[in-house]
Amino acid sequence: MDYFIRPLTQEDEPFLWQMLYEAAHLVEEGNLTVQDAMNNPDLAKYVSNWGRKDDSGFVAILKSSNQPVGAAWLRLLTGENKGYGYVDDRTPELAIAILPQHRNKGIGTQLLTHLLAATKTSYPSISLSTRAVNPAVGLYKRFGWKVLADSEIIKRIGGISFKMKIDF
Repeated sequence: MDYFIRPLTQEDEPFLWQMLYEAAHLVEEGNLTVQDAMNNPDLAKYVSNWGRKDDSGFVAILKSSNQPVGAAWLRLLTGENKGYGYVDDRTPELAIAILPQHRNKGIGTQLLTHLLAATKTSYPSISLSTRAVNPAVGLYKRFGWKVLADSEIIKRIGGISFKMKIDF
């Protein structure tokens, strides 16, 4: 492993914005900057003011350069602040992304392993929203996430998304 995993801190918020941009596939919508994610209120709720009481997650850091290359994080989004993967007020939503040049190297697997081990005593389940064509769907299923019935929607730019949930 040429990287290590550590818990996210408030100081990681700028990198989380970059990861949110990647996770939301904004480039496919013609949005070319991280600022586009920051300006989108439906997305910003996943990162804005990172480090609140119920926020948790992990970041993968390259050993050679000490640069972050991926992150997986949870945020409890409830009430008027529901996210795309909302299930109920006790289930946090997962967001995860790896920089494109570092994908398919096991980093996502390691991030999810750390995240699930650290949080399964805190929550009864975790949810997420994903595009049907996302290659990570297989990864989620290997960890035990299940597609929620009747959760499929057509995204605003086309394509199908659905919610998944893992129960502990």
